[in-house]
Amino acid sequence: MNPRAVRAWMMYDWANSAFATTMMAAVLPIFYIEVASKGLSSSTSASYWGLTQAAGMLLVAILAPVLGAAADYAGKKMFFLRGFSYLGIAASFLFVFIGQGDYLAASLLFVLGTVGFSGGNSFYDALLPDLVPEEQKREYISSKGFAYGYVGGGLLLVVNLLMIQKPGLFGLPDGEAGTRLAFASVAVWWLLFSLPLFRHVKDRTADAPIPFRQYTRMGFSRTWETLKSLKQYPQLLKFFLAYWFFNDGINTIITMATAYGKAIGIGTSDLIMALLITQFVGIPFTLLFGKMGERLGAKPALYISLSIYLLIVLLGYFMTSATHFYLLAVMVGFVQGGSQAVARSLFSRLVPADRTAEFFGFLSVSGKFSSMVGPAVFAATGLITGSSRYGILALALFFLAGIALLRTVNLEQGTLEAKKAAAGSAAPSC
Repeated sequence: MNPRAVRAWMMYDWANSAFATTMMAAVLPIFYIEVASKGLSSSTSASYWGLTQAAGMLLVAILAPVLGAAADYAGKKMFFLRGFSYLGIAASFLFVFIGQGDYLAASLLFVLGTVGFSGGNSFYDALLPDLVPEEQKREYISSKGFAYGYVGGGLLLVVNLLMIQKPGLFGLPDGEAGTRLAFASVAVWWLLFSLPLFRHVKDRTADAPIPFRQYTRMGFSRTWETLKSLKQYPQLLKFFLAYWFFNDGINTIITMATAYGKAIGIGTSDLIMALLITQFVGIPFTLLFGKMGERLGAKPALYISLSIYLLIVLLGYFMTSATHFYLLAVMVGFVQGGSQAVARSLFSRLVPADRTAEFFGFLSVSGKFSSMVGPAVFAATGLITGSSRYGILALALFFLAGIALLRTVNLEQGTLEAKKAAAGSAAPSC
């Protein structure tokens, strides 16, 4: 294990988490509705924002497994990671020039930024088994990467909120100018802290050079082969099923928490502050779950985090005040990064070493498609019952199903299946 390369890998999470906090969660949604969509009704602008996010996720879902398969064939994970990063960085910076009523341009830039962010993460995740051998604290390194992301994204978000709420401190005329500077800061932050990874981690040499024009054809072909080959990895398939359920529950809590809080009367300032609390509480607890994964095992650590999520959903049903929302934000901080980090490490053990980008890409696309179900269930339950409280309560089913399916996964057997497959593909043909 190369410590410098591992540190550089973790710093990339610090770098691109700025996009997740400032562009996806806190600043850009408000800017889109209040500035970019000026002249449209609030309901129309909100609908356009939802369609924009859906378009970005759909494009990522289509591209991720194809490019992942191509990256495994050509040994170019870093090549694709750089390309997607530069796309996201450029899109973030160009938001500086979005004016009032420019919602179409803003939607296009956000789609491109989302593709850059999410597409790059597929290759970033797939580097983990390359950089950290299974026996060398992979759970802790994975968790530490998420912790770096919490720190980096949280610190820049604090600065960006000061730019917007106290523009005079930065010599700016108003909050809108502060918002534009915040967008530029995301681009600079992402680029600056990605440089160590770009410098210290190199692509492996492919067995045979492959012309770039063949990547797409090979990617589609191998993605189809991935679907057909899942039956060869029974434990991996069972983990996929479990992941689709519990990841959908987690993502729905992340994406619907603000809407749910507003529906029961929580103020905007309290919602934003709760986001910051989640970020900074997540730092030590993400590392704690990494250590827990080392001592107890990845599956027990994941069981604990999913059980806490189940408790969050049940308590959320009874939430009535901003104080309650703050308490739940702290609880989410306990498990959000840790659950994702442990799941990522566990998954990396179940995939063949020579097909990591392909399978991480498939995990990404399947996770994004499955993540459409949770918000739909939340919305449909709320419409049928007339209360969003029953919508949040319905998410308990996702965590219960995920835990039940996870119990059927035999990690040791799955690891042997992955090693056997990798050894078989590496064996010379006669």
